[in-house]
Amino acid sequence: MDKRNSLSEEESYVIINKGTERPFTGAYTDTFDAGIYICRQCESPLYYAEDKFHSGCGWPSFDDEVPHMVKNVLDKDGHRTEIVCKNCDGHLGHVFEGERFTSKNTRHCVNSISLKFMPINESNYERAIFAFGCFWGKEYLMMQQKGVVTTRAVFIGGKIKTPTYREVSSGKTGHSEAVEVLFDKTITSFETLAKLFFESHDPSVESRQLGTDGEKNTGKYRSAVFYTNLKQKEIIENLSKKLKEDGLDVQTQLEAFTELFPAENQHQQYYKKLDKKPEKVYFQKRF
Repeated sequence: MDKRNSLSEEESYVIINKGTERPFTGAYTDTFDAGIYICRQCESPLYYAEDKFHSGCGWPSFDDEVPHMVKNVLDKDGHRTEIVCKNCDGHLGHVFEGERFTSKNTRHCVNSISLKFMPINESNYERAIFAFGCFWGKEYLMMQQKGVVTTRAVFIGGKIKTPTYREVSSGKTGHSEAVEVLFDKTITSFETLAKLFFESHDPSVESRQLGTDGEKNTGKYRSAVFYTNLKQKEIIENLSKKLKEDGLDVQTQLEAFTELFPAENQHQQYYKKLDKKPEKVYFQKRF
């Protein structure tokens, strides 16, 4: 993103000169509406509203960030970790670990003035969560699509918090491997990505993995969409209906978005790190 908004003197003091606004004075300290927080300087997406929590510290607090959009930098004091917008290096605040405010055990302490809140119905950004096999290759596939801003390999739909890859692979937590996709609605659409979802795996196979005890896994490689709004639900229902009319026994499960957990770092953007493409890519034209 090349955009740079002009900043007021007060905004420049925080965003450019790494200042701090006084506690309990920021516009978003007590805001908990649905939407997304973007960078005030360059308008890159930074935080989902559902990751915001009330820590009592006097500044907006988040226990997660939009993947790959926030950068950590050792503070000049040599002790704290500064957080900046990865796109424009605008100062956001600091990140703290181990305080146990939430299950993710992380607190991004952010200056309100560094952010701009976009209500869900006004934002250009939308989130989608697709489960359709091993997330290594599927994340790579989604990363290549025009209009996709960022992606993340996640676990979703299970019974425990902060599961590990090993726990999910045991087949006992009920989590699915899934890909979280943030896309720009002015460039692409959920329907476009949903069609790719249906064409890049076999949605007639409910699950492709057995648990370690030989019983059918309840989720790791199942075909599922976790919709973030009712329009997404309607689109998946309509596409599923069309495929069934065409003779495909669609087993894709449709569930409302629930809490998700990022997979470990070694699973994130797996093929990009290797500078490789997946060897086997399933694709079947369906629409």
